[in-house]
Amino acid sequence: MVAGNSDESSCLKEAVHERDGSLSNSCGSARTVSGMGFHTLDDFSLRGRRVLLRIDINSPVDERTLRLEDGSKVKASIPTVREIVDRGAKLVILAHQGRPGDYDFIPLNEHAQYLSQFLSKKIRYVDDLTGQHALKAIDSLSEGDGLLLKNVRSFPEEQAKKTPEEHAESGLVKTLSPKFDLFVNDAFGSSHRSHASLVGFTTVLPSAAGRLMEREVRTLTNVIQNPKRPSTFIFGGTKFADALPVLQKLAERDTVDNILIAGLAGYTLVWVLGNRIGSKTEELAKKDLTPEIKDGAKKLVETYGAKIHVPIDAAADVNGHRREYKLHDLPADAAVKDIGSDTIDKFRRIVLGSKTVFLSGPPGVFEKAEFCKGTCDLFDAIIESEAFSVIGGGHSSAAANKLGVLERISYVSTGGGALERLMMGKSMPVIEALRNSAKRF
Repeated sequence: MVAGNSDESSCLKEAVHERDGSLSNSCGSARTVSGMGFHTLDDFSLRGRRVLLRIDINSPVDERTLRLEDGSKVKASIPTVREIVDRGAKLVILAHQGRPGDYDFIPLNEHAQYLSQFLSKKIRYVDDLTGQHALKAIDSLSEGDGLLLKNVRSFPEEQAKKTPEEHAESGLVKTLSPKFDLFVNDAFGSSHRSHASLVGFTTVLPSAAGRLMEREVRTLTNVIQNPKRPSTFIFGGTKFADALPVLQKLAERDTVDNILIAGLAGYTLVWVLGNRIGSKTEELAKKDLTPEIKDGAKKLVETYGAKIHVPIDAAADVNGHRREYKLHDLPADAAVKDIGSDTIDKFRRIVLGSKTVFLSGPPGVFEKAEFCKGTCDLFDAIIESEAFSVIGGGHSSAAANKLGVLERISYVSTGGGALERLMMGKSMPVIEALRNSAKRF
């Protein structure tokens, strides 16, 4: 199933690997595996083929109405969905929403509506995964048709911690795989997980990365490993314990020039270094602050202090109003909600002198107008700098969208945990499974 005309199907199934890693067939055509080590949609003929596509459209859900709050995650998958159906495949989509037992573990019928709306083409929803209803619906597909199956986390073994080979023995993979010619994984946001629907099919079917997966890995790897310099990485968000391993890895890189730490994470570090942040802020900061985390934070600053930048003042909530203070003047019971003007000026100067800027997590409580200044001004600086800009994580995207600057960011990543793992240089189960599949098929 290497790229070619649809009438080459008999030759395509005779594809074999040669020693140089290329994929050849008896018709004489050849395609090399992508520079990232896995196949992409460019490497396969799709017309008339049954394609199983795994996407990540796990979206925020209103706890009261159980309706989706936002369709942006669904929209990110559209380029891959559109290409597959436009190239004449018979498409079946697997996706998850929430976890069993949680309020947001809901059916995917509304997701199918969003897919249909963004695609301007009907994507049928079938509330079945491996039963006769699902199998009959798959068999009935015509070229260019699309079908979304039931929330894949309704399969009991979906989230089991197993290898791709072990997941290939699951009922999900054994039931569905005989129905398909190709597996495509476009779920970058879940690529740090080794779940049945994410890695199991790669051992039994030719597999490819979708366009979102391909773009995320290529862009983020380049930004992390070979950014245009000076490079600046901005971290906001809430949990310093989660951010610390990423900060340590980035600080070690010679290609990283500046690391700006704001939000609760930044003020937690400020507190660990002996500065006051107000008792209300301390209550939040100390929740995940172990002795090991404190030692790691101090060592980070001692070793890489020249590239680590923390807040030098703060904006606190005083009876619902913004009040700015130098750190040593903060009221004893202060609740810090944003970086102050001096920190904003300091961070802006660094950003304006950068050629690559990465932002993960807004620096303040941007949802409230009083405390949006840090987030607003930093986004303005990012755009004014004309640097190659990347933002990652749902809150960062939501902030950029609210401020009307999302379209002016060079690249918006869909990854959260997957992005953090990639930044730390850790193995990504889905990416490794795709690479192994490229060697196998």
